[in-house]
Amino acid sequence: MSTGGLKNMAVEIVFETHSISVDNERGIATGWLDGCLSEKGRLLAKELGERRRRERIDAVFTSDLGRAVETATIAFGDSGIPMYLDKRLRECNYGFLNGMPTTLLELERAKHIDAPFPEGESYRDVVTRVQEFLNDLSHAWDGKLVVIIGHSATRWALGHLLCGQVLPDLVNAPFAWRKGWRYLLGEASSHDMD
Repeated sequence: MSTGGLKNMAVEIVFETHSISVDNERGIATGWLDGCLSEKGRLLAKELGERRRRERIDAVFTSDLGRAVETATIAFGDSGIPMYLDKRLRECNYGFLNGMPTTLLELERAKHIDAPFPEGESYRDVVTRVQEFLNDLSHAWDGKLVVIIGHSATRWALGHLLCGQVLPDLVNAPFAWRKGWRYLLGEASSHDMD
């Protein structure tokens, strides 16, 4: 932690999406439903842990939705690294459309950048709650490396907040999975490192 007149060192963030869920394989947009990992997803979560444990991780923060918690538990549960569940890292709440077919979500996403899904939230609402999470993270974890496990909407919020990417561009782009994204959270130093 920084003290007195010392400059903030920044928080290094490694973001990973939750592993492949049964709903992902079935073409279902789970939203705020818990979901669970598929057999392939459990293998990929184990691989995630093996890949990331080579780094000096200080903490793991995960969405409190089942598929993200399961990913974090398989990847880091026996590592001794502190793990924290945080509902601010959840996927967008699609309201009564939670559990809709992914093909329908793809048609609906652009309409809900600022307008909430019926009985749910907007992608801008996700940005607001991720910003609150980042505010807390920057105060408590300065100079540390943390892993965040979340969802597509979590990643879009990070890209918007930490890299200045345009939210509608992020939401409307095709999903492109990769082995994590790196960000710096700190004074005038936030950017995507990969």
